[in-house]
Amino acid sequence: MKKLLIVSIAVVLIGYLCISGIAYIHDKDYAERAAARLAASPQAYGIRKVLDRNACYYCHSTKTVLPNYAALPGIRQLAEHDIQTGLAYFRIDSLYAALGSGVPAPEADLAKLETVVNERTMPPKLFRFVHWTTGLSADDQRALLDWIASQRHSAYATPGVAPEFANEPVQPLPHSLPTDAGKVALGNQLFNDVRLSADNTISCASCHNLAIGGVDGKKVSSGVGGQLGAINAPTVFNSALNRTQFWDGRAATLQEQAGGPPLNPVEMASTSWSEIIDKLKQDSSLTQQFLRVYPDGWSGENITDAIAEYETTLLTPSRFDAYLRGDRDVLNSEELRGYQLFKANHCATCHVGKNLGGQSFERMGLAADYFAARGHARTDADNGRANVTKDPLDRHAFKTPTLRNVELTAPYFHDGSRIDLREAVRDMATYQVGKQLAESDIDAIVAFLRTLTGTHQPAATSVRPRDYP
Repeated sequence: MKKLLIVSIAVVLIGYLCISGIAYIHDKDYAERAAARLAASPQAYGIRKVLDRNACYYCHSTKTVLPNYAALPGIRQLAEHDIQTGLAYFRIDSLYAALGSGVPAPEADLAKLETVVNERTMPPKLFRFVHWTTGLSADDQRALLDWIASQRHSAYATPGVAPEFANEPVQPLPHSLPTDAGKVALGNQLFNDVRLSADNTISCASCHNLAIGGVDGKKVSSGVGGQLGAINAPTVFNSALNRTQFWDGRAATLQEQAGGPPLNPVEMASTSWSEIIDKLKQDSSLTQQFLRVYPDGWSGENITDAIAEYETTLLTPSRFDAYLRGDRDVLNSEELRGYQLFKANHCATCHVGKNLGGQSFERMGLAADYFAARGHARTDADNGRANVTKDPLDRHAFKTPTLRNVELTAPYFHDGSRIDLREAVRDMATYQVGKQLAESDIDAIVAFLRTLTGTHQPAATSVRPRDYP
């Protein structure tokens, strides 16, 4: 009986492997035709072929239609687990869309793809065992890495970066971003103006204090009447380099973000832009300045445009930027070791680009359950990106925060639950990467992170907040 059972299992397994092999060959032919149809260039066609031949879409695309054999008992559970894991780590849809349209692929997608190519972790071994024609060849690796480098050079490398660092997952800050001087001066005043709040006590600078890293140093910010917000205030420095604003990405632009707090009942609590404008327009000097910049007059749109223009100037170049621009002596050996560990431990697969963050949404607790370990009840704010998209896949996903000036911006994480930078680094390794770092490695990474502390050169028109009755 036992022998019969073993033979039966072997027959089923061999049959499954044969069926899956035939199905995969069929899928491969279809995938190659799809790649040719959906690619914007010969190079994009080659990359799409590599990704499709290795069935990356099976586990990493929200549009996947699995073959019939994926419904077999045992295989179904394995497929569901792989898909849930794959979608949590890396959704490939935006990268596929970029290959089809010719626009640059997202920076975080490039970094994640580069990591799995270099480490040869995809496709997983069990998947390759079943789909025996998958697996990156040396030519595949070379094609993918060359394409990643070309994308970075053409779309993301900062002008003036040292040639040897043009293909790094992180880049130096630009020296400046285009702005209008009149709007910047006006926006500076409005950023510091408490009259944007209902009771004339709170300004943008109250929660984004430029003297202490562009934050308020609190777990959650306090608004009008001492009301407490639901989430930690991110730094305003370098925020113009984020793809979206707020932890959940609900604002697509800096201007849209600037329009949120004044009308938020917990933060600045004004009931309308008319209420704010009625106060501001009584200031004849400010009104004259405003009309010089915006001849069409006072409006919420013009106020937020000016504030966003000012915030665009809040760049903080650091020693690390000097290093990436070619100053090889500006970092010491411990800081350089920390940067290598930063990359080796996958920190640079999410904290990418000029802002070392702000380019993607990542799930908090990929490798271990952060929220269960945190020790207090979950809140609506913990839902993160899902509060905006209503997509269950986005639950607990947050915009990756910038690491610039990170030594100044405690407490850390969206919930402000960590006050020590070493502790935050340790937690990220545990909950995002699934590693326990040696204390000496944590020290080195922290030493590197401190090289990201930069200096902002305030505009000559900088003003201090004023008190208003």
